Amino acid sequence: MTNNTHYRKPLAGSGLDFFDAREAVNAIVPGAYERLPYTSRVLAEQLVRRCEPEHLTACLRQIIERRRDADFPWYPARVVCHDILGQTALVDLAGLRDAIAEQGGDPSRVNPVVETQLIVDHSLAVEHAGFEPDAFEKNRAIEDRRNEDRFHFIEWCKTAFENVSVIPAGNGIMHQINLEKMSPVVQVKDGVAFPDTCVGTDSHTPHVDALGVIAIGVGGLEAETVMLGRPSMMRLPDIVGVRLTGRRRPGITATDLVLALTEFLRNERVVSAYLEFFGEGTRELTIGDRATIANMTPEYGATAGLFYIDEQTINYLKLTGRDDAQVKLVEQYARQTGLWADALTTAEYERVLEFDISSVTRNMAGPSSPHRRLPTSELAARGIAGPWQQIPGALPDGAVIIAAITSCTNTSNPRNLVAAGLLAKKANQLGLVRRPWVKTSFAPGSKVARLYLEEAGLLPELERLGFGIVGYACTTCNGMSGALDPAIQQEIIERDLYTTAVLSGNRNFDGRIHPYARQAFLASPPLVVAYALAGTIRFDIERDALGTDASGKLVYLNDLWPSDEEIDAVVGECVKPEQFNRVYIQMFKPDDGARSSQPLYDWRPQSTYIRRPPYWEGALAGERSLSGMRPLAILGDNITTDHLSPSNAILPSSAAGEYLARMGVPEEDFNSYATHRGDHLTAQRATLANPKLFNEMVRENGEVVQGSLARIEPEGKVTRMWEAIETYMNRKQPLIIVAGADYGQGSSRDWAAKGVRLAGVEAIVAEGFERIHRTNLVGMGVLPLEFKPGTNRHTLGLDGTELYDVVGDITPGAELALVITRTSGEKLDVPVTCRLDTADEVKVYAAGGVLQRFAQDFLAG
Repeated sequence: MTNNTHYRKPLAGSGLDFFDAREAVNAIVPGAYERLPYTSRVLAEQLVRRCEPEHLTACLRQIIERRRDADFPWYPARVVCHDILGQTALVDLAGLRDAIAEQGGDPSRVNPVVETQLIVDHSLAVEHAGFEPDAFEKNRAIEDRRNEDRFHFIEWCKTAFENVSVIPAGNGIMHQINLEKMSPVVQVKDGVAFPDTCVGTDSHTPHVDALGVIAIGVGGLEAETVMLGRPSMMRLPDIVGVRLTGRRRPGITATDLVLALTEFLRNERVVSAYLEFFGEGTRELTIGDRATIANMTPEYGATAGLFYIDEQTINYLKLTGRDDAQVKLVEQYARQTGLWADALTTAEYERVLEFDISSVTRNMAGPSSPHRRLPTSELAARGIAGPWQQIPGALPDGAVIIAAITSCTNTSNPRNLVAAGLLAKKANQLGLVRRPWVKTSFAPGSKVARLYLEEAGLLPELERLGFGIVGYACTTCNGMSGALDPAIQQEIIERDLYTTAVLSGNRNFDGRIHPYARQAFLASPPLVVAYALAGTIRFDIERDALGTDASGKLVYLNDLWPSDEEIDAVVGECVKPEQFNRVYIQMFKPDDGARSSQPLYDWRPQSTYIRRPPYWEGALAGERSLSGMRPLAILGDNITTDHLSPSNAILPSSAAGEYLARMGVPEEDFNSYATHRGDHLTAQRATLANPKLFNEMVRENGEVVQGSLARIEPEGKVTRMWEAIETYMNRKQPLIIVAGADYGQGSSRDWAAKGVRLAGVEAIVAEGFERIHRTNLVGMGVLPLEFKPGTNRHTLGLDGTELYDVVGDITPGAELALVITRTSGEKLDVPVTCRLDTADEVKVYAAGGVLQRFAQDFLAG
């Protein structure tokens, strides 16, 4: 707390105090607080509570006057992590302890100072499908065996670090647990109530924005900064109001709504903005509906997707078993501080978008990005559905090989799961069955889903169609689809079939879901069940028959689709507070508080999962020359972090697979790229390893060749990407990457930055950067540079034979010169913008990265 104590006031009827941001803001500009959006009110409160008095007025003026010319601090109350990035962040901190101990410091003083919650939810693969008996138990056993090294390290972290709590594997998805239990909406510390805020090591952290909690996704490196007590320096974001009007048509799910919104908001260019949804259309949206929308925030390119606190918030807190006193506190605090919906009717936005909910039809998205909306009524017109012939006993072309009800996006919404269960019940009554080549699975985000589906008698109906529970984890949505039946996989290869996946997730980028699913479609849970019955994407789900009943009558989707009244009746009767209490009281029982006497981790030398990080040694400890750089790759637009560091299954033919084989790991335990990110020797072999990559330096007959390929210069030799990286590392050759627009979309994956830095990449020049990835690059000491509008790799005629230098003084937003030398000796002097956006980022970059900066400051202090 600061000494801005004159703004500390009693919160009526609570026995607590709060910091009065309204008074502080209105003291500077009378009446200004009432014009502020929700986001600005929350940011103002934390400044009044935490900012030094001498800086308070200047920082508040940035918010009041909507200026963006100076940084101000943001102090998130919590850090939430899934096990992949959370584990790698803690591996980094364990490595930092080693580095500090070697320089004479006290390693035990290196701890998160902000509450850090780690949920193990990214490690389970669906090796046993939903139609197999005991699939959950079998998959969990495999998860424990494969991840023993990782889980051993995580157990050490629980007692070695202060302020770290762990939810072990098998309990649910980070975002859903955050929504249903972890977020109090209003925090209390030292007798002061204040808004809950958090950062999370996953781009879908805004899921809990549905409760009015500012929660944003960050990379692991930025999360480490917050963990260690440093503020996240920010400038006032672009805050966009989204007025929702109208009501949902009958039969339309929250998934249909969010896919339409995702397309709409992408087209409105809300990249990096904080969105605030309001208007009459929000009033009937449950928190489950709102969470479905907020979860997809990164898919429409925004940073946050907030809803105001209102009666729906209070109803949800009661439904999920929150303590009565806490529910009362949330309402009292929101009403007294102007965070209740009714107090925001005077909020002013620089831009307001309008979206009519009644315009939404039944939707899917695909075949390769979440914002490519695909109305089910247009499947045939778009060339997706069409006539198909099945060879007797064989797979059809266009086969759906994976149908998965997965991801917190939709499993946080009881209406969506009940709809899937009711559709399955009607299908079973009419005698319809799953097509035999479809690998089906159901992975709820929380154990509560099992309880209310059992209460409603719907879980057995889902199990009968193959949608038994395979795990409480991210699974298919994170690329953890598991192996296909070997016979089916062989047929796909031999006949070169076009095969697909249909999932109720949030990501369907090329190559993400499964190596043998060429493309993937996002759909609501009931549509996922319907596609398991259809068995192919070459099928007009709205018009073609799914099968016949016992009397030979054709059965169509509308015959199976439940009414809104049916869905709401089941939800109202079967979803109960005691179910949430039954799950979460056990899950969050206090530990014994014992601390480890071993401040340094005993690294296992043969581990392929956990290895001491190298960020304080070798090339990373040296100076970056920013001269004589050769391009590792020249890439196009919309490069995702899945391209830069894939998360899916490791194939034996890959560089990582070959390495694991040499380390004695059996092929069935190669696991996913994601699970090995605590071992840099495995993880760096995933750099640009996506088979869907197009490196424009590699061409045949003038056409770019698809694959994880590179061209070593000056020889001009085409190799696999890893061999090129190894060659350049041995030569100590500094590298650069050239790219198009929206570089680094997708998951908040720090290894997309770590991998290129370990390869020797010193700078990346692109037409634009996704927010989280840009901060990760800075955190690894990679210089992000942006072409000026109208300049790109095509206008400059780049082919990868050039040498690159960066010239100029590196300051926030500076114009630097990218000097390009062609093989002919011709030099191009290209102006570029330095995308180190703040003075703090310049300091981090100068130190070599976040961890190096912290080590310097720690030892100096």
